[in-house]
Amino acid sequence: MATIKLKKGYDLNLKGRIVDPAVGQVIKSELYAIVPDDFTGLTPRMDKREGDHVMAGEPLFHDKTYEQIQVVSPISGVVKEVRRSARRHIDAIVIAADGSNDVVRHELNGSPINTLLSSGLWAMLRQRPYDIVPSPEVRPRDIFVTGFDSSPLAPDLTVVLGDDRQYLAEGVKVLKQFTDGDVYVGFRPGEEIEIAGAVVNAFKGPHPAGNAGVQLGNIKPVNKGEVVWTLDIVTLARIGRLFATGEVSHDTVVALTGECINHPRYVRATMGCQLSSLLDGTDTTGCRIISGNALNGYRVEADGYLRAPYRHVTVIPEVSKPDEFMGWASLCPSRFSIYRTFTSWLTGKKEVSMDARIKGGERAIVRTDEYDDMLPMDIYAEFLIKAIITFDIDKMEQLGVYEIAPEDFALAEYACTSKLELQRIVREGLDRLRSEMS
Repeated sequence: MATIKLKKGYDLNLKGRIVDPAVGQVIKSELYAIVPDDFTGLTPRMDKREGDHVMAGEPLFHDKTYEQIQVVSPISGVVKEVRRSARRHIDAIVIAADGSNDVVRHELNGSPINTLLSSGLWAMLRQRPYDIVPSPEVRPRDIFVTGFDSSPLAPDLTVVLGDDRQYLAEGVKVLKQFTDGDVYVGFRPGEEIEIAGAVVNAFKGPHPAGNAGVQLGNIKPVNKGEVVWTLDIVTLARIGRLFATGEVSHDTVVALTGECINHPRYVRATMGCQLSSLLDGTDTTGCRIISGNALNGYRVEADGYLRAPYRHVTVIPEVSKPDEFMGWASLCPSRFSIYRTFTSWLTGKKEVSMDARIKGGERAIVRTDEYDDMLPMDIYAEFLIKAIITFDIDKMEQLGVYEIAPEDFALAEYACTSKLELQRIVREGLDRLRSEMS
């Protein structure tokens, strides 16, 4: 076991952190939804129509290119709506729960890859390069599992994991059948879990230390022509549970966090549940609801649904001080700045109130090394972003485009004085590069 120290990055200490790790009530919802866009790289083709009955674990759609990759229903019920937008793009598949416990059971005497594909858990994996759902035809060099989430107000994955930690070794045993390399698992120092068959490492440092891309970049970076898989420890346990019991559990622990939550807490729910059921009793007027964390989550409405990876909701003010003197240009000494523009840094790292305003407009990139300071990877982030914008494939490859994912640039996007949408730039660049290389 090795401890890897990361100095770059930053921990945003936002208000609304969970203090009590106890998991509260079980939340039931009338409606659940699967959003195909959460499974990057898949082109959905529906297996069910509106009005069809589905069991929990039964396929809703499959991928157009690899038909064996399936995404399944998290709940037993009836397909109420296949929500489409322009050019018949599938925005969401809404399921009305029927209250039954009909669950698909999987035979375990067949091929492990077929079991993973049919269970829907394959779609929860990601591959580098491109940060997409892996191809079943490519064998990964190594597999990287992150055992903690370092993003702002993130849930403790050991709490989310719960009793399913007993399935971790079985999950590693299954994954080792897919690679000739190693299965690496990264934890925070002092929180390591010994897992048979896995290479366990500890990562000490601020966010984004918990990102799988940062961990693999500091252990064994991805070179051109290589493929690695990434996942989190909760998905690893789900894989182990599948091969131990023949069933996939779609229940999860969800963290309700943020300044607008009166009592930040953990609750039990089912994947894809409606946010109105989770936020029942919470006044969200003038607040931004984010499915995920404040850096790279999805903005949703109160009647929206819990997006992948289905375990975090953040609610922050849209505008915390609408009548503030001079607005975003105020020189109030209590205001927070990552660059110590204000004197608030002298009071220590206390919790800060932060709203959803951008506070400025998009402008040209200025050479400040601010991206590099927020990304603990051996790449020149600023030059890589410029190469992606100009789509210079040679420079992109030389600067490490195959190692990155949009989430790795979420903190740099927050710190960016040019107000550029770095995650969108990276996502579009990776999609275009994959199209050119295929």
